[in-house]
Amino acid sequence: MKVKICGIMDAGTAIKAVEFGVDALGFVFADSKRRISPRLAREIIAQLPSQIYKVGVFVNEPKQRIEEIAEYCGLTHIQLHGEESPDFCKGISLPVIKAFNIGSPSDLEQVTQYACVGFLLDSPKGVYRGGTGIPFDWSMLQRAVLDGKRFILAGGLNSENVVTAIRTANPFMVDVSSGVETDGKKDLNKMKNFILAAKQ
Repeated sequence: MKVKICGIMDAGTAIKAVEFGVDALGFVFADSKRRISPRLAREIIAQLPSQIYKVGVFVNEPKQRIEEIAEYCGLTHIQLHGEESPDFCKGISLPVIKAFNIGSPSDLEQVTQYACVGFLLDSPKGVYRGGTGIPFDWSMLQRAVLDGKRFILAGGLNSENVVTAIRTANPFMVDVSSGVETDGKKDLNKMKNFILAAKQ
């Protein structure tokens, strides 16, 4: 199972996550308590192995701004959490992961309109576009609409529930942010336990 840790804000955490076996790291450039500056993201990314996905998270940003940050920082993937259209996603030069908030089975129908490298399926919106820390009903993801589509499961995951989540939803990757934090900061023990649980 592939694992993504989102909301990386310092090099020490990123390097430890790589040591623990993470496959992807997320850098939030949208309005969030985990927002990072392009300058700091670039410094962190320069220290990471080439095989790690470096994912930039954006919400309703202009295409030019996304492309500028991606090139400056050395991103490998773009994750879009806003109302970006299928055509907008197609116009981005890097592989796009489109995020959707899933509250009911009908929300999954949106996925069929997009041709993206992956789809991040998250809990219903909170104050920000993601990171509510509350799981949704994973059994919805067994629907035929997702057949053959690579999806990343997010929303309320932690080391205690990730194995059940994987068995229920069978995602391509799992994504965690608040579930590996203590008092709003990434917790190295929680990160390690989450990665070990997901990959067991």
